[in-house]
Amino acid sequence: MQDAPFDRIDRSLLLELSRQGRASHVELAQAVHLSPSAVARRQRALEEAGVVRGYRADIDPAAFGLQTTVIVQVTLKGQSEADLIEFETAVGLCDSVLRCWLMSGRDDYLLILLVRDLVDFERVHKTQLSRLPHVARIQSSFALRDVVHRALPGHVMHE
Repeated sequence: MQDAPFDRIDRSLLLELSRQGRASHVELAQAVHLSPSAVARRQRALEEAGVVRGYRADIDPAAFGLQTTVIVQVTLKGQSEADLIEFETAVGLCDSVLRCWLMSGRDDYLLILLVRDLVDFERVHKTQLSRLPHVARIQSSFALRDVVHRALPGHVMHE
């Protein structure tokens, strides 16, 4: 979905859903000043249009002992379509990788990993990252703490 025209109520509804995806239609209706049936219709329309792509629980990784977020920059030896496809297929099989983006600029990919600690990251590096195809360089950084965590930038809801 691309730059759909959202009115003030759609924006308010999307903001509330991004904050609390399990809110009832009654709770959403109170927040956006509509009837629950009108909220249900708008929410269904936003889902059908692909604006709302789904609902997820925000699970604390620490509950599984995953305390360390690692940002990994990867540069490939080449950028042929075959190399990219082979790398992307392989990185998709790395279960410690939460996100992977193809990037512009110096690095080809940016990965976000969750691991237990440095020892666990060393294991992941040895058994997964270092075995990825066509890699010329891997550079890792460790997140010290989560400062901002949003579903969407706030300004898009107020335009």
